[in-house]
Amino acid sequence: MAPLKVSLEPRSLKHWTVQDYHRMSDFGILDPNERTELIAGQITLMAAKGTAHVTTLRLLATVLDALLGDLPVFVSTQDPIQLDDFSEPEPDLAVIQGTVLDYAEHHPHPSNVALVVEVADSTLKQDCETKDKLYAQAGIADYWVLDIKNRQLHIFREPTPTGYTRHLILTEPNQAVPLAFPNLALSLTSILPPIS
Repeated sequence: MAPLKVSLEPRSLKHWTVQDYHRMSDFGILDPNERTELIAGQITLMAAKGTAHVTTLRLLATVLDALLGDLPVFVSTQDPIQLDDFSEPEPDLAVIQGTVLDYAEHHPHPSNVALVVEVADSTLKQDCETKDKLYAQAGIADYWVLDIKNRQLHIFREPTPTGYTRHLILTEPNQAVPLAFPNLALSLTSILPPIS
C-alpha cells in the first residue's frame, strides 16, 4: 500500500546534514539498492537511467577525457560533490581539479570543480529549475544540462545566491567551450547518440 500523500510546510521538515546522511548509509538505514542524493537537506531518489542516458554519458566522458589529455584534472561520473553541509548531489559528470587520490579522505567541494554536467532524458525540469539554483548557490561557475530528447545543451553561467544570470541553449551543429578550458571545444553531435 502506497503512503498517503500530504503536503507539509517546508519549515516542519527535518533537514539532514551531509554527516547525518553518511551515518544513515553506514548504519544501513538507507537501502544500498536505491540510488539517493542529498539535496538541500532532503534525501531524494535518483531517476533510473535509460539507454539513451547511459550512451550519452559515456560519449560525453570519452570526449572530455580525450580533450583534457594531460591537464591536472579528471572526469568523474555519478560521484558525490559536497556543496555545503546540506547538499551532496551526484551529478552525471564533473570535471574535478587534481587527481583521484586528492579526494581519498573527502568528496570534492565547489572550489575543486571546473564543470558540472547533468544528462537529462526524464529530469530536464529538475536539472534546469532546481539543481541550477543549488549549483549556483554553491558558486559552480559552469553548469551544463544535456537535453537528450531535444538535442540541446543548456549552459548556465555567472552564479549568484539566487541562481545563474546567464542561460544559453545550444543546438547542433554548435560547439560548447568549458569556461575553465577555453581552448577546448565539444561538438554537440559528438556527445549525443545518433538519431535513429
